[in-house]
Amino acid sequence: MNSNALIPKELKNYFTLGLSIDCVVFGFDGEKLKVLLIERGDNPFEGYWALPGDLLAPDKDLNSSVNEVLNDLTGLNDLFFEQVETFGEVDRHPFGRVLTTSYYTLVKISDYELNPSSFACEAKWFNIEDVAELAFDHNKILNTCFNKLQSSIRIKPIGFELLPPKFTLTELQLLYEAILGLKLDTRNFRKKILSMEFLINTESLQENVSHRPAKLFEFDEVRYKKITENGFAFEI
Repeated sequence: MNSNALIPKELKNYFTLGLSIDCVVFGFDGEKLKVLLIERGDNPFEGYWALPGDLLAPDKDLNSSVNEVLNDLTGLNDLFFEQVETFGEVDRHPFGRVLTTSYYTLVKISDYELNPSSFACEAKWFNIEDVAELAFDHNKILNTCFNKLQSSIRIKPIGFELLPPKFTLTELQLLYEAILGLKLDTRNFRKKILSMEFLINTESLQENVSHRPAKLFEFDEVRYKKITENGFAFEI
């Protein structure tokens, strides 16, 4: 028997809800924080830039479909996503009632090649500050995920995999400044970050640079893992 036939008449409207996934992929290029957007080739909002996202098929699980949706639209795959929030305004989709669950991740842009497909005419990295009006309520979703990223970096060491294996304190500061959207005082930043004791001085210097070579650091993996699990309070 069709399971729909078992639904009482007064409850049928409660089982006609659409679900979707929206992926907020933040990228770091060594200097600036960017977000990955697609140009929609289908209605609604044809020609608009939007977050990579799509409706969820009835036979698909939510969390396990995130990378599938992203890969279908941009060519990216196998990313670690964190679920952020579900958006359920009644009129957020012009075709009907659709709830969407947002996920975010942070990647090193140079490690990935974009290959848009399906209804994505183009996929492109945008500087966060250059993002204009997006389709649906995607500006709200982007801002929510951006705030989540900014809060997270203050309590746990995220994003350090975006740096080279050996890096300078300046490179590390640029990462924090890109995510926080702030210009940090160099002296205070270095004092704070070194006090956490998850950096190891490699006793080596930069090579082939036109300026005075800076010290190179790497992460203490044991200490780094412990802080990742327990968290910390980072305020400059």
